[in-house]
Amino acid sequence: MSVKLKYKPVLDLGKALNIKNGNVKEEYGKLLVWGIAKTQYEKNILWDKIKEIGGDDPNDIIADIKVSDTSVYHRHTVKNGESLSKIAKHYYGNPMKYQVIFEANTPILKRPDLIYPGQELVIPNL
Repeated sequence: MSVKLKYKPVLDLGKALNIKNGNVKEEYGKLLVWGIAKTQYEKNILWDKIKEIGGDDPNDIIADIKVSDTSVYHRHTVKNGESLSKIAKHYYGNPMKYQVIFEANTPILKRPDLIYPGQELVIPNL
């Protein structure tokens, strides 16, 4: 199996995330991948997929993924049924970090228990 085929789920994810200036090349049994993710969160998702396929220290792929917006961890569009604690658990692994998200979004949020589908929230870097 070629390395490109092995890491096809990573390449598909890169397309789904709309990685900018992305390119892929296979040389000497290694896959060379590079591009620019919108946020650190998206870069982390790509690295998680690489590790899922190649292990914690894969030696058959070299990825150089940059981040275009380092001012935030991510930007999240609220979906129906979400709460700040649910969003905090998703991004930080800790629902109690909802306060960090609330504080970063006080220009659009008046109370942490009132968010609405369609609102775009800043998920700050910790």
